[in-house]
Amino acid sequence: MELSQDPLFSSTRWWGKETRAIVTGGNRGIGLAMVKRLAELGVTVILTARDANKGKQALEMLRNEGLANYIHFSILDVSDPHSISLFASWFNNNFGLLDILVNNAAVSYNGIYENSVKNAEIVINTNFYGPKLLIEALLPFFRCSSTYKSRILNFTSRLGLLHNVENKEVRAILEDEENLSEEKIEGVIRLFLKQVKEGKWEKEGWPKAWTDYAVSKLALNAYSKILATRLRDSNISVNCFCPGFTQTGMTGGKGSRTAEIAANIGAQLALLPPQFLQTGKFTMGQNLFLHSRF
Repeated sequence: MELSQDPLFSSTRWWGKETRAIVTGGNRGIGLAMVKRLAELGVTVILTARDANKGKQALEMLRNEGLANYIHFSILDVSDPHSISLFASWFNNNFGLLDILVNNAAVSYNGIYENSVKNAEIVINTNFYGPKLLIEALLPFFRCSSTYKSRILNFTSRLGLLHNVENKEVRAILEDEENLSEEKIEGVIRLFLKQVKEGKWEKEGWPKAWTDYAVSKLALNAYSKILATRLRDSNISVNCFCPGFTQTGMTGGKGSRTAEIAANIGAQLALLPPQFLQTGKFTMGQNLFLHSRF
């Protein structure tokens, strides 16, 4: 299915100002562009950032662009479980119901052509455990409407696709969808971090590009898959989106597309009409649900 050029999908608009979305890492890059696009389309958006000053600056900028009635701000550091807990309480007290969660916040400490793993634990905690813990904390607040369906969209990367893993044991664990579990995914993470500490990671068949970042997204993809199955009967969809090589701070401003282009695609995915909304899928580039296995 190709993406519609009209994000409103003409007569199939299902959302309004009462629709609530959370975007993590919303103070810059794709996250900021995603907040702006959703607000432009009439969704109430909670912009989150781990730095209060940067988050408030982003909020003020967007409000000056005429979006004041659609955007709110809260501090949230997804790498900190206590911050996640405080945010969940704040959201419950101020909004109560959630329709869309966009897990965009992520870190990498490598330049485009670098591949150090010295910050592997931070990367894993932010990019994998952060979204996972946030999802679990917010699950009680999702509006489980059989008519509209709630949505979780995890921003991920093609670097975390299974074909990038040469380690046969790890691939066997992650490819066994019938027996895949959170415990097994976390076991893979522990194995990776153990081999990083032992200096064995380069020869153990892990992804060769941006290894720690790729492993964090590998785990997020796997978790998204089993979460989609778990929530299938709760009318909550769970999908992954790789925005591609995008011009952001993480890529040093290099890339084949702008943050605004990537965010426009992401917004369309987040706002898919219920009759077109699938779950447990991986989207890459400008095609919807290009990969069903990831």
